[in-house]
Parts: sequence; structure tokens; C-alpha cells
Amino acid sequence: MMEFSLWKQLKRRLRRKRRPLWMLGGLLPLLIMTVAIPQQAYAVLSVEDNHATVLQALRSQHGPVTVNVHRLYVCGEEMRPLGRIDSKQLVQLLTAHPEWEAAAFDQSNGSLLIEHHVDDLSAYCKSHAYIGMDKDGNLTLFDGEPKKEKVVRTFFQLDVRYMESSLPQDKLDQLTRGIRISDIDEYNSVLSTFSDFARSDNEKVMKPSY
Repeated sequence: MMEFSLWKQLKRRLRRKRRPLWMLGGLLPLLIMTVAIPQQAYAVLSVEDNHATVLQALRSQHGPVTVNVHRLYVCGEEMRPLGRIDSKQLVQLLTAHPEWEAAAFDQSNGSLLIEHHVDDLSAYCKSHAYIGMDKDGNLTLFDGEPKKEKVVRTFFQLDVRYMESSLPQDKLDQLTRGIRISDIDEYNSVLSTFSDFARSDNEKVMKPSY
């Protein structure tokens, strides 16, 4: 991971030269679904009472429930079925996994959607994600190399002039070609490094996940 180490060294040098202009805000995930689940089948509950309401409904439910888990990664998301689980066993399962949020329950046909937030990249992101600069000078997350122009998420606009005066040409070329992102540490490091080059008129800058 020599390239990753070079970015970490570059980040330390830049912070000695210039303090970051921006704190970083939340990231939206890359939309990757492994199983298509019709969302209209669920009545979505409010966040604050999802769990209590669903658990109460499950206790009064008789028979098995069809369960799907929606994993929301820092980059990417997946929908996977758990199959049909007896309602009493499902209550025990949800109690044993506090990291799972019972997001939506359709009591009429016995379908439960569970959300699980994961501080990592999805398997798809680990093999496809690049961070680079688009033609308008925005730091951008791409599905594949930037030249394919499959934009997934635009983070913030870069101060290109400042960047050109601060970075060696090979690093600028690498940003144009795209920086391959294969794990959460690389993802966070690249976002944190280039937040130092965010234009001052950005409304907000995206935050790494630590």
C-alpha cells in the first residue's frame, strides 16, 4: 500500500502549510442493491419509535415473517434476504442485535425490513470505486474510472488553482485519472486530504468516517 502511505505523508505536509477551511459533513452511499425488494410493500415508521413499535407488532404476530436486511455502508448498500423467521424467534434476534434497526413492518403480509449501518465499504465499492476530479473541478466518487463518467456522488468543489500550486504534477494527474479506493482507510484519507483544497464558497464538505 505504498500509494496510500504517500497520500498520508502528503496530508501531514499540507496540514502544516494550511489549516483546513472546512469541517466535513455526512456521506451518502453508493446505491448498489444485490436483491430488488419493492419498497412500497412497507409502511415506514419514524426513527424514534421504529424498534418498540415493530417489536410490539411482532409479539402479536402469529407465524413466520419474511425478513430482508438492508445494509447501508459508508460507500454502497446491499439488500439481502434472511428468509422466513418465526415471529417469536425474530423478536429474540432483534434483541440480540442492537445494531439492527427494524425500519419497516407490513403486518398484513408479514414482511419486515431491517436496516444495518456498517462503517465500511460494500464489496462492490471495494472493487469498483474511484475518487477523482470531474470536468467541473468537483471531488467526485465514481463507479469505475473517472473517464467512464459514471458519477455516483459529488463531494465538493476543489480550489484547482491552489491545488496546482501545492501538489506535484504526478499527484494532479493521478487525481484526474482517479484514485482507486479499496478500503475504508483509503476512502477516509483521500477525502480528508482533499478537504484542504475545498473552495471557500462550498456550502459544506463531506466528512470521513472514523
